[in-house]
Amino acid sequence: MRVTNAMRPVHPGEILGEELQELGLSAKSLAKALVVPTNRITAILNGQRGITADTALRLSRYFGTAPQLWLSLQQAYELRMAEIELGDDIAARIQPRDLAGSVGAEAIGR
Repeated sequence: MRVTNAMRPVHPGEILGEELQELGLSAKSLAKALVVPTNRITAILNGQRGITADTALRLSRYFGTAPQLWLSLQQAYELRMAEIELGDDIAARIQPRDLAGSVGAEAIGR
C-alpha cells in the first residue's frame, strides 16, 4: 500500500517532541527527569524506538497523564504500520469465516 503524508501514522515520539518543544525542554533534560538514558528519549523522538510500559509509567508520572495514553499512542502507531505493511497481503490470503447462522444458532442452543 502506498502511503501519502496524510495517511502516514504519527509516531508517539512526534507527539512527545511537540510537548518538549512547547515546554522548552531538551531530550537530555527530560531523560534526567525520568531517570533514563538520554539515548532512550532521543531514539523515541526520532521514531527509532517505541514507548514501553516502563517509559509510559515514567512519562505519565512526569506529565501528569495516564500511562495508557502513551501506550495507546504506541499501539495505534504499530497497528497502523502493520495495516500499511501487511494489510493487503493478509486481505488477499485470508478469507473471512462465514458466520451467517453458525454463531447465532449455537448461542440460542440450536
